[in-house]
Amino acid sequence: MEDSPPSAPRRRARRYPQTVMPTVFDVEQAILLLELDPPFDKRTVQLARRRMAKRWHPDIAPAGRQHEHQRHLQAINEAADQLEQIAETSRGGKVSRNAVRVAAAAARKRRAEEGARAYAAQQRASEEAQEQARHDPFGSRVPDHSVVHRYARCLSYPEWGVGSVTGIYFSGDGDDTQQWARVRFQHGVRTIPAGSLQFVDFSKPDPAADRVERFMTAARHALAEGDPRLAAQRLIYARDADPRNPVVLRQLTVAFWQAGNLPAAGRAVRDWTRMEPERPTPHRFAARIYEDMRAFDLARDAALRETACAPNDGSAWERLGRLRMRLGDRDGARQALERARAIAPTVEGLLDLALVHQLSGDVGAEVTACEAATLLAPDSPVAWSRYAHALARTDRVTDAIEACEHALGLRRDPEVLSLLGVLRELAPRALPAESAA
Repeated sequence: MEDSPPSAPRRRARRYPQTVMPTVFDVEQAILLLELDPPFDKRTVQLARRRMAKRWHPDIAPAGRQHEHQRHLQAINEAADQLEQIAETSRGGKVSRNAVRVAAAAARKRRAEEGARAYAAQQRASEEAQEQARHDPFGSRVPDHSVVHRYARCLSYPEWGVGSVTGIYFSGDGDDTQQWARVRFQHGVRTIPAGSLQFVDFSKPDPAADRVERFMTAARHALAEGDPRLAAQRLIYARDADPRNPVVLRQLTVAFWQAGNLPAAGRAVRDWTRMEPERPTPHRFAARIYEDMRAFDLARDAALRETACAPNDGSAWERLGRLRMRLGDRDGARQALERARAIAPTVEGLLDLALVHQLSGDVGAEVTACEAATLLAPDSPVAWSRYAHALARTDRVTDAIEACEHALGLRRDPEVLSLLGVLRELAPRALPAESAA
């Protein structure tokens, strides 16, 4: 026995009256057909009709052109009738040149609108044909297999909901035979592999855990295919099924962040931090997302909560120091960066600490931090460049020249090259040994 969805009351379809577009008479074309020049009145139109009738009467047409003359004369008579009616209803019984221009403009606008509607209809028909060829290739074919269970959902696209299976089809020959299911969903017909179907029994409820797992699996597939926007849409369904699931909130935060939807990522990470306030990971993500949003005060608060949850994480203290430095808190930035240096020093953290000392006017501490960066990463041109600039602010000109030469040996930098030229001008010149003697 086939499963059936809960019955719904039938609604009587309303019939709305069709909107009839008003016809716009092309006065300009009628005038050209009658060879008239505005302004004109009813008598002028009658004379033009007689003149054109003598020229296009079928009785005087050459052999084989009677039908052409008859059609042209019919068009002349229709245009003359319209022009006579317009002349009768015009002020003074005469159609002015300006009225002809206005009517011609309205006719051109009408033709443009009709052309746009026709083009849009043609595009819709083409898109519908392409959609049918892509998603419904078996639409005109008799099913190859009967359907026992009628209602099912697609595991690869759970956001489509439950659809009605209309037939099972086979394609290919031999070992390459594939089984397809033609399913009618709410948004249209889709032909999908029969193995991706999950048949639905409406007599049993759909557990929230199953919905979460279904949408989480589909979201992971979307992320693996490089489509974080689709993954976020699927994870919204998983969150609706279980709003307090931290795994879903974490994946939702990552998907929104990778998709570039920073406001939605901020809302998702806020919910995540509420579910796991004691873990440093949600606070770390919150600090990064708020920093990308240029909300540095919120990012600083999130980084501070991260250091409270993980006091031995040097990267957390470095992040807190950089955010405090952005907000102008030099003392707080120096304390955080010194803490990070004591736990696990990095080149980036030491250079940030050197920048804080430079802004505070402590040149000696700046030189010490840059020197520590060069010792930690001897092959870093950035560290040697910063070390050379720090030495250039002291009286150690010779050491600054050596640092510039070492930085240029690692990477050619126009700024370091310019600094080297200035330092060589300031370098003390020693007399040769013969001159000293």
